Amino acid sequence: MEIVYKVGNNIYVNLTNKCPYACTFCLRQSMDHYGESNRLWLEKEPTVEEVKAEFEKWNVSEYGEVVFCGFGEPTERFDDLITIAKFLKEKYGCPIRINTNGAGNLINGRNIIPEMEGCIDTVSVSLNHPDAAKYHELVRSKFGDKSFDAMLSFAKECTKVVPKVVMTTVETTITKEEEGRCAKICEELGVTYRIRPWED
Repeated sequence: MEIVYKVGNNIYVNLTNKCPYACTFCLRQSMDHYGESNRLWLEKEPTVEEVKAEFEKWNVSEYGEVVFCGFGEPTERFDDLITIAKFLKEKYGCPIRINTNGAGNLINGRNIIPEMEGCIDTVSVSLNHPDAAKYHELVRSKFGDKSFDAMLSFAKECTKVVPKVVMTTVETTITKEEEGRCAKICEELGVTYRIRPWED
């Protein structure tokens, strides 16, 4: 199983396959890999020590950043994620990003954002759609109707402790008018808006 893999010039960490969402456009519905990986379905969740050991095989300084993003929602293992992130910061001093659906506080039952301070450089939150009802149709969250507002609040709160906060939508999944509304939401929250390319 692949714990650490390459996408572009970045190193990605595949911590878990758990996710409280069942997004209609999720890549894992139609493929088992991404980037330069072979198979991202995990036989078991890797321990913190197993993840640390994987990094011994990489020349971390050659890569742009370390990204916590695999075939699952990384904040499902937030405590381990932060432990690993602190280790990577101390050992390699590398930039660290979390790609998330923004449900981390709902998943963990507490405000996890203050714990990111000093070890997470970028948080990328999937905005997906500017309309709450259509958002729910797309992501099919187990947390139901509160998911949209929780995601927006999560992104806004991240700006207090994380240097860069980005919100994303996927190219071709919403209209240009809806993208404009997403850009306005991001402006109001004080975050960067990015339209991600659709990955075949």
